[in-house]
Amino acid sequence: MKLPGEEESGRGGLPVFYMVIAVTVFMMVLLLMIMKSNNDKKSGSDYLKEIQQQKEEMAVLEAEEQEVLEPERKLRAEDLDFWDMYPVEGEESEESGEEAPLATQPAATQKPVQSTFTERAEKEREERELREQQEAQNDPATDGKHTLVTNPDGTDEWVLISPYLTKNNYDFTKMEEKAGLKRYMENGKELSYVGADISKQTGTVNFVSLKAAGVDYVMIRLGGRGYSSGRVTLDESFKENIEGAIAEGIDIGIYFYSQAITQEEVNEEVNFVVQNLEPYRAHVKYPIAFDMEFVANDEARIDGLSTDDRTNIAISFLEGVKAAGYVPMIYGDKEWLLKEIDLTKLQDYDVWLTQESDIPDYPYEYAMWQYSTKGVLNGVKGDANLNICFIGYSQR
Repeated sequence: MKLPGEEESGRGGLPVFYMVIAVTVFMMVLLLMIMKSNNDKKSGSDYLKEIQQQKEEMAVLEAEEQEVLEPERKLRAEDLDFWDMYPVEGEESEESGEEAPLATQPAATQKPVQSTFTERAEKEREERELREQQEAQNDPATDGKHTLVTNPDGTDEWVLISPYLTKNNYDFTKMEEKAGLKRYMENGKELSYVGADISKQTGTVNFVSLKAAGVDYVMIRLGGRGYSSGRVTLDESFKENIEGAIAEGIDIGIYFYSQAITQEEVNEEVNFVVQNLEPYRAHVKYPIAFDMEFVANDEARIDGLSTDDRTNIAISFLEGVKAAGYVPMIYGDKEWLLKEIDLTKLQDYDVWLTQESDIPDYPYEYAMWQYSTKGVLNGVKGDANLNICFIGYSQR
């Protein structure tokens, strides 16, 4: 008996055969593809290994080339530097504020030892220069604000220069000296006057010779008060000296030695001067000078006076002769003028400075300068007191 579809199965035997063949071919192709893929993976791995090997070989070649280009570094002295293990003075730790050794500091903040020493040396130099400048400013010998005076006991003292008193402006490069007499010259013209001061101590004066020597004026001692007795007396040579100067046409100035200690005594001295000058009034063209001094190696009446006392007595005398129609002047050495009286109260009066030196260092203005007490002058036997005056009083 024949089953249904059996005829069709018999007819389909050939297609099944082809299907089997197709599947077999597909499997072989797939197998080949898998094998090729494996081969490709293996080839890629080998390629990477080859690249890595080339890099390593290049690194070796570069290292060898670097060794050729840079010979082995020799050991230098700074490689043996062991100073970093010691602390450097002034270097402080940022965290604790205390000094820390350079070796404990981060490498980026450490400074070369040589640089640190150089900076320290520079800082010390700057500090030293600053100290020297400050010392110079505080040194009265160089600060330009003090002047040196010698006290009666022989000690030296720096005295502050007052900014309120008029300073002298003499240019001593213009000072000329001929035959021992000083003259102040400018463009060939004499701007000063030659003088001498005389008294009984000078002895007999030859006024003809004095005039011929070039003397323009004389300061004649009229008299004085005894520094011990307190008695006022006329200079023994006064009359002879003033009349001799008048006869030769030499200009005349006067000075009086005071030891007054009271207002009454000052008035007495002024009256004494005015009365004795009365016969010669018309001939006295130069000032009347007030001369008050300490006495060397002895006590004087004025020793107990204060600066204010001496200043007030001087003002009384100067105002007294001014009221009588004469030109007042105050005489003194540098120490007396700067320390023993108050010049701020005496600015209205001309100054006659005595200082034996080539160039006086008295800081303030003065009209007359006694520059020698041991000069040589025709008409005077022995030592002569020489003066120069910067004001032509007789021409006023």
